[in-house]
Amino acid sequence: MTGAATLLRGRALNFLSEPEGPEDSAAHVYFEDCGILIEDGRIREVADFAQFAPRLDRLHLVDHRPHLMMAGFIDPHIHFPQVQVIASWGAQLLDWLNTYTFPEEARFGDPDHAAVMAVRFFDRLIETGTTTAATYCSVHRASAEAFFAEAARRNMRMIGGKVMMDRNAPDAVLDTAQSAHDDCKALIARWHGTGRAHYAISPRFAITSTPAQLEAAGALAAEHPDCHVQTHLSENHDEIALTARLYPDARDYAGVYEDHGLLGPRTLLGHCLHLTARETAALAEAGARPVFCPTSNLFLGSGLFDDAGLRAQGLVNAIATDVGGGSSYSMLQTLNEGYKVLQLQGQSLHPLRAFHWITRGNAVALGLEDRIGTIDPGTEADIVVLDARATPAMALRMERAQTLTEELFVLQMMGDDRAVAETYVAGLARKAGNGRD
Repeated sequence: MTGAATLLRGRALNFLSEPEGPEDSAAHVYFEDCGILIEDGRIREVADFAQFAPRLDRLHLVDHRPHLMMAGFIDPHIHFPQVQVIASWGAQLLDWLNTYTFPEEARFGDPDHAAVMAVRFFDRLIETGTTTAATYCSVHRASAEAFFAEAARRNMRMIGGKVMMDRNAPDAVLDTAQSAHDDCKALIARWHGTGRAHYAISPRFAITSTPAQLEAAGALAAEHPDCHVQTHLSENHDEIALTARLYPDARDYAGVYEDHGLLGPRTLLGHCLHLTARETAALAEAGARPVFCPTSNLFLGSGLFDDAGLRAQGLVNAIATDVGGGSSYSMLQTLNEGYKVLQLQGQSLHPLRAFHWITRGNAVALGLEDRIGTIDPGTEADIVVLDARATPAMALRMERAQTLTEELFVLQMMGDDRAVAETYVAGLARKAGNGRD
């Protein structure tokens, strides 16, 4: 940024820790009239707006009243090459992959197609208030190049990686253990730590990787311990059974990754629906992060995520969209379906914990809470502005809302991209202009 610093005015919510219950007021700070001072892409000061009165003539003021400002949303599991197969009818996981996903991902070997889709993918994130995502690209190096190049143009803090797949898929979406290793090495050298980019070593899942490829992925993870690792675990019963046949010497599905050095505190494991007690203990010991994908789990009929059970064993769970198996880019709609999944199991998702989860909570799961996920001074100025009266139905409901938690619950259950009034990335308003310089 150049010129005058920007001051955002509105109501604001910031989380200091995970709320332990509805009455845990110490876990957050709420401002009825807040000023967020932004300079050079970072939050410099957060205070009651009145404290900025003597400086207003030196600041660029943007008034978002009566809307609610908080940290931008974080999506820790999403598939960039599946943007045009979201909402594809009728199949469970393995059939869905073969029928829709693999043919679609084959198109991303074309660099021009990947570049066009990257623009449209990031547009969807911005319009729904998502400012950081952990993203799977296709098997093609060109798809990852397009992903990172577009993220850099928008100056977004993004995590991504090309998937590694050397069996049990069409030839057009296969690499080899060696080529996957070499492509990832080159992508890490080019992008990891460049600007706001992070690389994720991304073997798709055990079924589509040979032991040699998982060994290569583990070698990359050992060589680059500051990279994330992302894969899938125990989403579907047929998937689990096939994994057991492919890896007969492994203790269980989680043991496949454990044996290849892929479990650690920077490991993101999509789904984790049908874990054994031993697998849960192994994940907890390694500090790996299960990722709850409610719209996907419901859409594909995969199962119900046991959030409370995993948390009781000391695991830090994330929550994500899983587009395109997931049916919405919106983290608000993800909370909506997550609430229902937990209700079916006698668990609850209070709105304060829900909004902590998609901001600071997911930042903690990614190990990035010092940079994103809050509006603490010194953090990066990724901010979402929310309008709980964005639709006639929401406005009607809000006529009877009297508390912040009621407002948050309206956003959680009825909100989508229409409730996102603005999305700031590194201090710049991005939604109106679709985020492109």
